[in-house]
Amino acid sequence: MSTLTIRLPDEKHERLKALAKSNSISVNKLMDELATVALANYDARVRYETRAARGNTKRALAILDKLDSAE
Repeated sequence: MSTLTIRLPDEKHERLKALAKSNSISVNKLMDELATVALANYDARVRYETRAARGNTKRALAILDKLDSAE
């Protein structure tokens, strides 16, 4: 496990402490959870961009047209 030192304005630090306290967790656990969310968002974006690059725009539009006509 690694140690990470960050510099935050005092007001932001106090707000993070209050948030952690309201969730009955430590600031360390809060930061771990926030990092997990940030990484999950990043991974989802990378997967989306990878799939979008392989996609076929004409085929996708044809499928959407077919769905529209089905209504």
